[in-house]
Amino acid sequence: MVSFALRLILVFSCLGIAQAQDDSNSSSPVDRAPAEAAESPREDQDSKSPLETAKETAADWEEKTAEEVAKLAKQVDQEPIARTVSAGILQPIYALAEKLAFRSFHWVAFALMVSGVVSYTLQLVLGKLIVLTRLGFSFKEITSDAVGLAISVFGLVLTTQAAAENSTFTQSPFAVISATVVGFIVGVILYFWGQSQELQAAAGRSQVAAHR
Repeated sequence: MVSFALRLILVFSCLGIAQAQDDSNSSSPVDRAPAEAAESPREDQDSKSPLETAKETAADWEEKTAEEVAKLAKQVDQEPIARTVSAGILQPIYALAEKLAFRSFHWVAFALMVSGVVSYTLQLVLGKLIVLTRLGFSFKEITSDAVGLAISVFGLVLTTQAAAENSTFTQSPFAVISATVVGFIVGVILYFWGQSQELQAAAGRSQVAAHR
């Protein structure tokens, strides 16, 4: 009887051990999956180049910045003080626009923007080369001319758009060509004037450097 009971205990023990092993084997892939999933991002991060990581960081920063700017803009737009300040800024501009609403306004504006584009382009291309031949260089003047060129280009685009919407200037080839020619001539004159001033400034810097 005792031997029979021992045999039953041994059989059930073996069955229990076998069942426990089966359970552990069946659960091991599940247990390993989170570990593998946890390790996979690290492997992906390690495999990324510094440039890709920098791009992702910049994209995240840009997205967050855009969200913050949008929130700030929404808050400012709802402020009565901001509306009052905005109206104070725009009111004199509107008043000046009404006074300048003569027939040839867009012709004059177009010619002025063309002269700015021509003048600053020549300053950046030819003027700086001439200054370099005199051993003169000024990063501030280059930056100033680049900003002036950008303003002139944007102004020319906006002027053309406004003229197309509010006048017949763009519909007259003679008006467009004459404004372009006048603007080009004025731009060349402004270029020579600016170049002479820049050469004088470069000569003054050279004299100061020689006396040191």
